[in-house]
Amino acid sequence: MPRVGKNPLRSRSAPGRSRAGAAGRRTPPAGMPLGSAPALHPRRPCRGRRAPPLAARADEALCAPGRAALLPSFLPSPSLPFPSLPSVLGAVLAAMLLPCVRSGAARRLARDAPRACSCSARRPPARGYSRGAAGKGLVLGVYTSEKDDGAAQFTSAGDAFDRLVSGKLRALLSLCGPPLKKGKTRIFHGLHQDFPSVVVVGLGKKNAGINEQENWNEGKENIRTAVAVGCRQIQDLEIPCVEVDPCGDAQAAAEGAVLGLHEYNELKQKKKPVVSPQLHGSAESQAWQKGVIYAEGQNLARYLMEAPANYITPIKFAEHIEQKLRTFSNVKVHIRPESWITTQEMGAFLSVAKGSAEPPIFLEIHYLGGAITNDSPLVFVGKGVTFDSGGISLKPSLGMDAMRADMGGAATVCSAIVTAAALNLPLNIIGLAPLCENMPSGKANKPGDVVRAKNGKTIQVDNTDAEGRLLLADALCYAHNFNARAIVNAATLTGAMDVALGSAATGVFTNSSWLWTHLYEASILTGDRVWRMPLFEHYTKQVTDCPLADVSNIGKYSRAGGACTAAAFLKEFVTASHWAHLDIAGVMSNKDEVPYLRKGMAGRPTRTLVEFAARLSQDSHNAK
Repeated sequence: MPRVGKNPLRSRSAPGRSRAGAAGRRTPPAGMPLGSAPALHPRRPCRGRRAPPLAARADEALCAPGRAALLPSFLPSPSLPFPSLPSVLGAVLAAMLLPCVRSGAARRLARDAPRACSCSARRPPARGYSRGAAGKGLVLGVYTSEKDDGAAQFTSAGDAFDRLVSGKLRALLSLCGPPLKKGKTRIFHGLHQDFPSVVVVGLGKKNAGINEQENWNEGKENIRTAVAVGCRQIQDLEIPCVEVDPCGDAQAAAEGAVLGLHEYNELKQKKKPVVSPQLHGSAESQAWQKGVIYAEGQNLARYLMEAPANYITPIKFAEHIEQKLRTFSNVKVHIRPESWITTQEMGAFLSVAKGSAEPPIFLEIHYLGGAITNDSPLVFVGKGVTFDSGGISLKPSLGMDAMRADMGGAATVCSAIVTAAALNLPLNIIGLAPLCENMPSGKANKPGDVVRAKNGKTIQVDNTDAEGRLLLADALCYAHNFNARAIVNAATLTGAMDVALGSAATGVFTNSSWLWTHLYEASILTGDRVWRMPLFEHYTKQVTDCPLADVSNIGKYSRAGGACTAAAFLKEFVTASHWAHLDIAGVMSNKDEVPYLRKGMAGRPTRTLVEFAARLSQDSHNAK
């Protein structure tokens, strides 16, 4: 075969040849078998090698093809011998500008890859960062800088961690982009062996307090939001435990972590990894634990509201609450059957329940936390329609599945009592929850039917989809048996409330300014806001002007002021001087309005009810 000339580009360079000809090869040391030395292929990701200094990488970047734009047009490439310039002045200027250009290139490279290794984005995760690894995630807060230099203002925990890693966190944060805005995050890997992943979260202004325009504590809300976002990023990395910076308010941080990680996935085979949030440090452990209890209370309400109606029937709802309260010696739970409801002459409640095959339940909870068991209790009443089809006045099929959460009133008040028991609040609380389904059948209420409530008043049922107020009418009458300090009922009562306020706040109708003040101040702290609505005689006339009975279950002008006429209807069954009706229809679910709650049922306003009860327990005088 004729000999063919060798391709110089494919020829193998012998040891000792020029550097360009032997690229990618390393001569093994003496005593090492030939071929055992690792190849330094420039396109393979490194395996734990230390990245070259930024200055050297900058020189490489300046010499690389296509990087000419990094240099001013009159400067030569630094890889070539410096040519003669027209003047000595030009040479001096070039010598002065070259370090500046090299420094700029280094900063660009650092911004593009702010990690310990230049190709760490492609290498395997750092040691300790793997599924089931012993390492923890860490969430640290940083405030918006009040100075023009944009330097990061860490929390005290952030500063301590930055000192632990010799200032690397602050350096990387300054290199990887503009200052962090409120609720935004940046994540860093491999800074510390105990924390393979560190999420830095933006907390907004350092001294943010009560925002009178927004009617909440802005600093607390910023912490809840930032911590929730940071914990979700740790969950996405499948790290089983995360330590959380208290950010100056450990209770708010705990609420953000526990609320932000909650998701109903009981019935799915593929579930998100469970992440356990813990306090970073021990200085505010009591406040952290309080926040965990508050958040778990709201998550209980979210669980009950989100679960399918065939899983949370009236009896299953009651049994679930009973199980949650079983460990508390100062709590008594009574699950009242249909026969008891009949003896109590709760005709309005029974008229709704008779349309369903599921028997009704009247759940009664007594929490005796006060120093004197005979002290006047706070009475919570919650609407408990575990599924609302609308009855004969059938709802549209679109969105009807969400009516599994029409027991949100019962879920929130019962969860608030569970939370009060866990906190050992020093007051007595009674919880009442009429539980049933509203279904169409041959036994169901018909439009125009007249039923009799516990107090003897007759009610004309002009719309069977306005059923919640029938349950509450009998429950409110029964609440007067306890010489209540105050009566607060919660219900997903009207779509009109959603139209009026949306998901921004719970509508409150009350006959007591003292009661309103406590609810309002509690909501400022929790961020789960309330807004006072009118309880005018104007609306009462619209429900009492009824042709067949004492009151009608809808207003005379149908949809006009629907939330207000519903409250006026309930007022006809209240004689207590301190009563508040919370219409929570607008806050029943969350899409993306509350950033520290995932999409789904919201469990609002459980924390506000708990905070209200806590404030009431500290009130030095009884309401009179």
